[in-house]
Amino acid sequence: MRRLLLALLLSFSSLPLVAQAFDLAGPKVDVHVKRGDVTLPIGEVPNLLPGDRLWIHPDFPDSQSARYVLVIAFLRGITNPPPNDWFTRVETWNHDAREEGVFVTVPQEAQQAILFLAPETGGDFSTLRNTVRGRPGMFVRAAQDLQLASWDRMRLDAYLAEVKVTSQTDPNSLKVRAETAARSLGIKVNQECFDKPIEQQATCLSAHTEGLVMDDANAQTRVAQLTAGSTADLMNQLAYSPMGGAGAYSPYIGAIVDTARILSQLHTAHYQYLPALALSTEDTLNLRLSVPPSFRDPKSVVVVALPPVGPARMPPLHPIDPKEIYCAQKPDLILPAGGAPLVLATQLAHNLTLHVQTKEKSFDLPLSASPGEGGLALAKPAPLFSQGDATGEVRGKWGFDDWIGPTYHLHSSQPGKWTVASTDQSALVVGREDTLHIDGESSLCIDKVEQLSLKGNALPLTWKAPKPELLAVSVPLDDATPGAVKIAIHQYGLEKPDILSLNAYAEAASLDHLSLNAGDSEAVLTGNRLDEVAKVSLKNITWSPDVLGRVQDTDSLTLKAGASTAAIDPGQRYLASVELRDGRELKVHAVVQPARPQIALLSKGSQDQAEDTSALVHLGSQDDLPVDKRLVFFLKSKVPAAFPRDEKIDVAATDGSFHTVLSLADGSLMLEDAGTALGVVEPLARFGPSAFGPIQARPVSADGVAGDWQPLGTLVRIPGFKDLRCPHSVARPCSLSGSNLFLAASISATPAFDSPTEVPADFTGTQLAVPHAIGGTLYVKLRDDPGTVQTLTMPVIPMPVQAAAPTVLSPAIATPAAATPAPESTAPPAKSETPPATPPQSQSQQTAAPATSHS
Repeated sequence: MRRLLLALLLSFSSLPLVAQAFDLAGPKVDVHVKRGDVTLPIGEVPNLLPGDRLWIHPDFPDSQSARYVLVIAFLRGITNPPPNDWFTRVETWNHDAREEGVFVTVPQEAQQAILFLAPETGGDFSTLRNTVRGRPGMFVRAAQDLQLASWDRMRLDAYLAEVKVTSQTDPNSLKVRAETAARSLGIKVNQECFDKPIEQQATCLSAHTEGLVMDDANAQTRVAQLTAGSTADLMNQLAYSPMGGAGAYSPYIGAIVDTARILSQLHTAHYQYLPALALSTEDTLNLRLSVPPSFRDPKSVVVVALPPVGPARMPPLHPIDPKEIYCAQKPDLILPAGGAPLVLATQLAHNLTLHVQTKEKSFDLPLSASPGEGGLALAKPAPLFSQGDATGEVRGKWGFDDWIGPTYHLHSSQPGKWTVASTDQSALVVGREDTLHIDGESSLCIDKVEQLSLKGNALPLTWKAPKPELLAVSVPLDDATPGAVKIAIHQYGLEKPDILSLNAYAEAASLDHLSLNAGDSEAVLTGNRLDEVAKVSLKNITWSPDVLGRVQDTDSLTLKAGASTAAIDPGQRYLASVELRDGRELKVHAVVQPARPQIALLSKGSQDQAEDTSALVHLGSQDDLPVDKRLVFFLKSKVPAAFPRDEKIDVAATDGSFHTVLSLADGSLMLEDAGTALGVVEPLARFGPSAFGPIQARPVSADGVAGDWQPLGTLVRIPGFKDLRCPHSVARPCSLSGSNLFLAASISATPAFDSPTEVPADFTGTQLAVPHAIGGTLYVKLRDDPGTVQTLTMPVIPMPVQAAAPTVLSPAIATPAAATPAPESTAPPAKSETPPATPPQSQSQQTAAPATSHS
């Protein structure tokens, strides 16, 4: 209610501030609204428009003794009193009014609609009409504030209803559902209530309701307009007081308190005006009063606001997480939403559906508001669709208007998409619980995972999804026997589960050996049941388990050393101590290999193969290594200190696609001193013209023990740039010719790559239209390292004025057709001493030209 109970703090200017709740049930008024050929109940109408036809029926009981006059009035602003014919008087005790109701039409230029329920007296109608026409601004303000307050009260009632139902049906979930409902409805929750016993939490959450309703941003702008000006000063001061919530609800306090004060100023000897909240339920306005009405002078006139007259403002509903993906077949699926509490608390948004669009078809699924779940609930699961992913758009009606809400990402269950990871094919061992890793497409639609016994019984298994496409399933085999194991994966919407068949193996705890290289921080223990190992000790050095794997039928446990292993002598026989998790201690033979060779990269560089060749491309990164240049680098031997003459250096691509070996014997390695060697590689000769990408080097001892890889850089291939021809006008492109131009991914005239020329991957030509080069400088991104900007500097050859530069399909994309020279003109030469220029080709001619023509 946005501090709604303060609305009666100033009911009469002479009374003290006393909080009074709108908890008195007043009469009911049935209302229908017809616009065109469509009729809606008042609960689904957020706004009225001129020309709307209202059916209004006061619902008094047959035993009603006091006669009420119903006055329907329309207003047209604070400075323009409404005409007399904008007021309709209805005698509620009249038979026609009681049985049939009354029809009124919203007049043109109307901006507000308001109802008055006044006890019958002489001159009641004229008195009310004259009061409204005499001070229309007060009733305009009252109508606006009462309507907003009514909608806020409906939000609060929805929250309190959720708390009540949950406390009675599922008290343990009260905290989660109360916080979720509060978030979606814009309600302030007292977190201290959750520190109380469960049976007292609901009472605490429902207490002090005058402070629960928070600002609704959708209505905030309207209220801010109403609370501006000198009349708001006193209200703002009150709002920032402790009673007023220290400023949290200042716009609404000002609006509501103003309503009570305005109506109190209309007090006469015969009438006093009481504000009433209109809580709509389908076609009925349920009136709520803060004080009992009086039937003695001054008699009470109940003031009721109808929806505002004017265009509808669509609710800004949005997903809580726009990137979240939901399983379309999950029962009782909730689409979390926020930003528009009235969508979830009222019936103003109705006929809601989720419009699902797949690649093959589209369909609609009914939706309903579920504030306790924090969003929109799907009435039934979506049917399966062959494409795994789709989008769903919320659609419906906001009053009479079509409304399109937020969009959600959906995923459909897909059968037969699950396989056991190759490393876990033999992972199940009886007598323990193993974790089985299962790869698939998506885990969003997984309902449950079960282990099937030979007798057909199903044992639920615990599972989690570390990644959307991976399942980690715990399979307990403590009391199992070796043999076949079947895992059933059930997905929402699929009748049959996916069945995975595996074998469980019997293994006794055993240790094979411990192996390590002197100086290494890692050691490897092999055997079975190594998950029981707690630590390994040797020569006062302790190793802790790091990674447990399985190679074929043997466990392999990688261990991390707690201290340096350089002091362990290789070649000797050792017996290591292995402590198990249950406290037992076992012995295992340890094999200590000689220390692995270790090197450090000191420097690297590239040298031209031919000294007279000028470098046209200046590389933007020292890690880029041209494949057509000689690669040289210095290595420092760390272990051993002197570089062994029989040691070799492996140079290879990081993906293993190419490889070579350098040695002192073939001259590709040369010692600078006892501990430093120079390595020389000619990538083009060693690896061929198709070598590109990151490369690395490592030492290999004479007995084949390899050291750690060291990164060298990235091999890149550079096009054979030949000529750069540019016209005099800087607005026209230049022509760049050369060979293997497809090795360039894009070319630009600026290092920031503004409007670059993109080179297609299948470009076969020898000419490109490139941005005009200033001073002969262009910037290139190579296809082998597109993240680095290279600088191309070439002498500029002037282009004839009428020469046709190679053209492209678009300013940013070069095409093979651009490499095709324009055909010679077949027209007779012009009668001039100047030779005719070659006419430019049309786009279609260029496309049809052979892609392998010579420049």
